[in-house]
Amino acid sequence: MKKIIGLLVTLVLFAMVAAGCSKEPTPEDRFDAYIKLWNEQKFDKMYDYLTEGSKEVISKEDFTNRYKKIYDDLQIKDLKINFTKPTEEQELDKDQDNITYDFSASMDSIAGPIEFTHNAKLKKEERDKENNWYVDWNTTYIFPQLKDGDKIGISSVKPKRGQIFDRAGNGLAMNGQVYEVGVVPGKFEGQEETVIPQLSRLLKMTPEQINKALNASWVKPDLFVPLKKVSMDDTERIAQLIALEPVQTKKVEARIYPYNEAAAHLIGYVGSITAEELEKLKDKGYSSNDVIGKRGLEEVFDEQLKGHSGVKITIKKPDGSTEILAEKPVEDGKEISLTIDIDLQASLYAELVGEAGAGAAIDPVSGETLALVSSPSFDPNQATLGFSGDEWDQLQEDPLKPMTTRFNKAYAPGSVFKPITAAIGLTNKTITPEQTMDIKGLKWQKGASWGNYFVTRVHEANPVNLEKAMVFSDNIYFAQTALGIGKEPFAAGLKEFGFEEESDYPFPLEKSTIGKLENEIFLADSGYGQGQIQMSIVHLLETYTPFVNGGNMVKPSLILDAEKSEKAVVSPEIATTVSSMLRKVVGDTDGTAHAANIADYPLAGKTGTAEIKEKQGEKGTENGWFIAYNTSSPGLMVAMMVENVLDRGGSQIPVKKVKNVFMRNK
Repeated sequence: MKKIIGLLVTLVLFAMVAAGCSKEPTPEDRFDAYIKLWNEQKFDKMYDYLTEGSKEVISKEDFTNRYKKIYDDLQIKDLKINFTKPTEEQELDKDQDNITYDFSASMDSIAGPIEFTHNAKLKKEERDKENNWYVDWNTTYIFPQLKDGDKIGISSVKPKRGQIFDRAGNGLAMNGQVYEVGVVPGKFEGQEETVIPQLSRLLKMTPEQINKALNASWVKPDLFVPLKKVSMDDTERIAQLIALEPVQTKKVEARIYPYNEAAAHLIGYVGSITAEELEKLKDKGYSSNDVIGKRGLEEVFDEQLKGHSGVKITIKKPDGSTEILAEKPVEDGKEISLTIDIDLQASLYAELVGEAGAGAAIDPVSGETLALVSSPSFDPNQATLGFSGDEWDQLQEDPLKPMTTRFNKAYAPGSVFKPITAAIGLTNKTITPEQTMDIKGLKWQKGASWGNYFVTRVHEANPVNLEKAMVFSDNIYFAQTALGIGKEPFAAGLKEFGFEEESDYPFPLEKSTIGKLENEIFLADSGYGQGQIQMSIVHLLETYTPFVNGGNMVKPSLILDAEKSEKAVVSPEIATTVSSMLRKVVGDTDGTAHAANIADYPLAGKTGTAEIKEKQGEKGTENGWFIAYNTSSPGLMVAMMVENVLDRGGSQIPVKKVKNVFMRNK
């Protein structure tokens, strides 16, 4: 009996396995598998699920390439194809050979979201003696509107780039026009030998560049061949060009910079996107035809300024009609209004012409930046139109480095740093205004452990209090003050003034740094702005705002109507004490900045010379500094740094230049 029961169990199990093996795939499982491959964009594998009739219409290669090209061209992302399997009640009649299922699709494209619902027909077909279900595919599966013979088209509308204005609404970066200069080849025949050399000279192009443009594959005798864009202000050159018979000009849109070199480093310029730039920016909606910011605020705010192209995806019918598949309206770039006063900007730049240096100005009460200047400079209009090879080489080889932006770089500040040391010393009660130091001679060292290293000063005086040290700019006094404060408290005090802090200023600034203060010599030198102390001219202005605002340091702003930000760094009494001493630096006849004194216009300020050399005893170079503000009407604070002032006036060079700026703007 046991053998019979065992045999029956075996037979039952065999029958169950056989039934399971012979069960046909369901159409819903087949279509679900097809949908999964679609979501994964595995088009070559999707093709294996097509009916024989579908495969007769389109090859595997064409099927795969068509999907891939359409999805690539339309920049399809976030593809989601959804199919809900039917319930048992919805299952088909077992004898049915065709079934239709609904599915939905959603995706994001270059022209925005695309969504649709459609139905798919599946057929039962026998292949290799086995029945299975296959998708009866046609072009409407890609998009329901896409019928056989239709084509997909993409059109775009470029946005207007946002313009940049100063605080009064003066245009600093504008959308204007230039002349595009070119030739009509049909009018050129027989004149090549005489005209090409003239074009080469006037357009600053090589003959090879001109011939390459003329020999392009698309060129025809009666077509205008553009060669170069020229500013409409360059009237003399335009006149010489149009005097040549084959030459024609037409007006085209271009970015214009009305203040030329005066604001070039601040505003920057635009140019065609490079392959390297596109690789970095392609995920942010940039394309190979875009013009982007190359320097300055044009680069910093490029994403806001560029706007977004309007894009339309259409399905073109054989009869010429079109149907819109998706459309995204054009969004022009945003306009930006700066706190800059372009007249003050131009005035400050005029003072620096011929020098290598930087100038900056703020309203120390509001924190608004009024000017940011770097010299020497370059012509941003020509940069946008394109420098010739020779022009670019000259800029790169110029020892004064006109392409270097200096107002955002960190430099050794020299003696303009001393008021900060004074403020920290007074706060920590290391010094008092009345306290004096016994200092003899023009050089000093703490002890024999310093070896041959000495701190030096220019004016001999003894005893020396804080006021006298500030007026005479006494390095030894401030070196001893830093040593008295101590390494840790000194560094902590500087951090209160924003050192070692990443700036959120709209124009990227190099971080102001303290250095390691690894020994007493470094600490002593740091007290008067040497050692490893580095700061930008914008941060220098910020650190002086407490002396105007009762001890509150105001963060500089650059965008108009930005919210004011400030914090208390010293007491009102200390701020008043330091400010009164800075007034004497200018007002007293013995003050290092007395040359900046203006009758009935009480300037306070501080001079500085920063030595740039590898080691003591050798002759290096010097940068000259001066920073000043009006104590009775503190709406303007100006700072300037001039490079390489050694043996030609030192800090007196920026002193006189800054005075001129105040004279013109008082």
